[in-house]
This record gives sequence, C-alpha cells and structure tokens, in this order.
Amino acid sequence: MDLGFIGLGAMGRPMARHLLRAGHRLCVWARRPATSEPLHADGATVCASAAEVARRSAVVFTVLTADSDVEQVVLAPAGLLEGFSSGSVLIDMGTVSSGLTRRLASRLAQNGVAMLDAPVSGGEQGAIDATLAIMVGGDAQVLERVRPLLACLGKTIVHIGDHGAGQVAKACNQMVMVGAIQAIAEALHLSRAAGVDPQRVRQALSGGSAASRVLDTLGLRMVDRHFTAGVEARLHHKDFRIINDEAHRLGVPLPVSAPVTQQLNALIANGWGQCDTSTLLRVLELSAGEGQ
Repeated sequence: MDLGFIGLGAMGRPMARHLLRAGHRLCVWARRPATSEPLHADGATVCASAAEVARRSAVVFTVLTADSDVEQVVLAPAGLLEGFSSGSVLIDMGTVSSGLTRRLASRLAQNGVAMLDAPVSGGEQGAIDATLAIMVGGDAQVLERVRPLLACLGKTIVHIGDHGAGQVAKACNQMVMVGAIQAIAEALHLSRAAGVDPQRVRQALSGGSAASRVLDTLGLRMVDRHFTAGVEARLHHKDFRIINDEAHRLGVPLPVSAPVTQQLNALIANGWGQCDTSTLLRVLELSAGEGQ
C-alpha cells in the first residue's frame, strides 16, 4: 500500500521501518528534516509537507507527543487535512487526550476521512521488536481494513470502542504502570532505610505475587541506579496531565494517581524530565534528605 508516517522519534522510526520491510511504499515528513534521513536511507520518500504525505498515501500514521503537535500536523496550513482525499485513513498512535481525538475524528469525517486512535504500550523495545500492544478507538470496519498494517507493528490489537476509547485505555494503562513504578520506588526506598538490601528484596518480590514486568525492568534500574531513559519521565508527566484533566472533567476521584502526579511534578522540577521514570526513587531520596 501507499502509506505515510509522521513522527519519527524513538517509537516512530522502528515502526515505520517495519512497514517498509513488509513491502509497503512509505512517505515521511518531519518538522526537523534530519529526522527523516534514516528512513530515506531505508527507502522511504521524504515529502516537503504533511499535506504532501496525505496526498500520496491511502493511510497515514502519526506518532506525536502532545495534543498541540497532532492538531498542528492535521489542521494547520499544509497539514494532513489539506492533502487527504475521501476514503483515506489517519491512524494516530501517540498518546493524546480523548477529547482531541473525538474533535479531529469529527472534523476529518466531514471530508470523508476516517480516523482511528491507536495508542500503544510496550516502549521503544516493543516498537523495535514489533510486539506492541495496540488499543484502538474508532469504527470497527475501518480497523479491519488496516489490521494487517497494525499487525506489522504489534502482537496485541484490541478494539476498545468508538473514537477516543483507545486513548482512554492508554490512560488507564499509564495509571497502572506508573503507579506501580511509584510503589516499587517506595518499597525499595523503605528496604534501604531499614538496612535491608534492595536487590534481595526485589529478587524476593519477583518470585511472589508482587512480580511484574515493571518490577523486573524498572525495579532493576532502581537497584542498579541506572536512570538513563528507557522512556523519558517527561512523557509520563504529560500523560498524567491528560489523566488528571479527564478525571476532573468526569468528576472521578484518583486517590492513588493524584499523589503520583505530585511525585512526577517534583521529578520535573528537579530537572530530571529526560531521565527514566525510575528516577521517582531519587525524588523519594531527595524528600528524605538523602544524598544524590
């Protein structure tokens, strides 16, 4: 198929490569031209604008950071909407608000363009390995049309519901995952304060009912004090802003996630936004007056 891809960062670049390797023709565009060079070397066509990507593609993927980024790429002059023809499909695989997704889907539908929100879980390694979990909102028939494309990118594809439902599922995913990171940080900080080896505690927890992928990966980072980013903490901070906005809109209490938000705020305030989210351990240490 003729496909387009915008958002060639740590997640998007390997995802775009999987589509190329599957034999599809790929057009790309990036706000920073250097970002598209590796994909050009792999055989992708570099376009001069998002509109050109849309004109040359039946399906366009976006993997962008924030609501404002997606809105700009879709609706701004020379944006995707300017280039889409009726029958095209936009698949937004970044993590943004469900409200924005619903607004964009409605606007695109006026031009005969379908949209799916399809945020992912699995991180950069999942993108590299094509093992992402993909949570899809939008029309089920549109999903079936593009399911073979999504199958190039992930191993679990679940249709959650109508437009925005995929983003709600991703918000729930982040609540559980980052809440677990905070809990692990507190557990390992407590063990150290009690004079007990955190590495042995993590090993014991991994063999019991507290075992999880988060404990295996993020817990190990904390024990090894390896805070170089797997996923930059600023992205989880952004996700929790979306979560809190949605909860405020719905009047839903967040007795666990709200305090986690404050810990993420402290992490950002200390200049650690580009570090891994396991740096939540350092926030606890700093609060306890411990050396860094």
